[in-house]
Amino acid sequence: MRRAAFGVTGTDVDRVGQDVEKWVDDALGAGPDPGVDGTPPPTFPSLPALAANPSLADIQARNKALNDQGNQLISWWLTRMVDAQRPVRERLTFAWHNHWATSMSKVRQPALMLRQNQLLRSQGFGSFTSLSEQMMADPALLIWLDAEKNTKAAPNENLARELMELFTLGVGGGYTEDDVKQAARALTGWRVAPDGTVTNDPKRTDPGPETVLGVTDRFTPTTLVATILSQPAHPRYLATRWWHQLASDDTIPDDALTRVVAAYGPGRDLTALVKAVLVDPEFAAAAGSIVASPVEWVVASMRTLRIPSTAANIAQCLGVLQRLGQVPFLPPNVSGWPSGASWSSTAAAATRAAAASKMASLADLTEVSNASAATRNDAVAHLLALDHFAPRTVTALALAKGNPTQLVATALISPDYLVV
Repeated sequence: MRRAAFGVTGTDVDRVGQDVEKWVDDALGAGPDPGVDGTPPPTFPSLPALAANPSLADIQARNKALNDQGNQLISWWLTRMVDAQRPVRERLTFAWHNHWATSMSKVRQPALMLRQNQLLRSQGFGSFTSLSEQMMADPALLIWLDAEKNTKAAPNENLARELMELFTLGVGGGYTEDDVKQAARALTGWRVAPDGTVTNDPKRTDPGPETVLGVTDRFTPTTLVATILSQPAHPRYLATRWWHQLASDDTIPDDALTRVVAAYGPGRDLTALVKAVLVDPEFAAAAGSIVASPVEWVVASMRTLRIPSTAANIAQCLGVLQRLGQVPFLPPNVSGWPSGASWSSTAAAATRAAAASKMASLADLTEVSNASAATRNDAVAHLLALDHFAPRTVTALALAKGNPTQLVATALISPDYLVV
């Protein structure tokens, strides 16, 4: 539950008991969510186009308006992550954002980033075929990967390369450099209007035919996706990538890979794939092998401690994420954010410690305060849904046992909580 959702408490775990599979089915379902209903997406008014020779003041005013919209978008999603009562769907949407990593740093239109976010949320639990086809016409992704610069006169390979290398097949996935070049020809001619409308300009489109992965055709984006996803490397790559997202940074065991690929199946069922990862015996065996990213840690801490998502609290949350180097809608590159030990650097320790103290000070710690001195560590562990603390953590907690706020803050930055 800690790996699949944004934060749980011991009470949440107690309520589920041992029926993990039922919890996974419920968590992946599409039931009502008052927390989501209470955080509707923002609406962004269209900004007037700049004049032919804009003044510096006009440019600065437009940039400020776009930055304000961007901050509003980020704050909205963080609020939704904190408030969602079915958090697994938000957690997986964030994972899809890391898979199809697109950044507002280049896509200077928050409305288009919101549109992509809604696409990932609505399609990320269905067919990967459908998701991929729609992403090939997603305006934010097309801008991010220079698809508008891909013309028959000057082919640009960015979209075709990342489609194979990062999104579907992986490095060494059976394609060649010539396959990338040919796929790029098949993806020429895209135009994205200021309102996000995507069209194909016949004058900029290569007439074909192309030969990709041994198939010769006048490819459309749909038939190109179908050809790529039919490759044997695809299901193994996607299963492996989701294993790394949810289970472990270590290599997926062969038997687990076989089971996850089988669940994904010819229908490329994403809900079945995620469920197969979460209920696999090797998933449980991999406990304690993922370092929580900053977004996962901050959102989980706020949810677990029941910290209200006021504008002030979300602004502080965003400030922490900026200092820790992970802000939604701003991945560093098309590969997404790093994982593993990169998030547990010494340089980030002071930021995490200060944030943990602030969050603990905002929480209702009655469960901890009411516990006796002898059971207070157990109360903190139960609050954070931990089954125990390691000896080194127990030693650190002993220094704060008389102060519930500092005790919880210490637990929030312990390896026991940071690694899931």
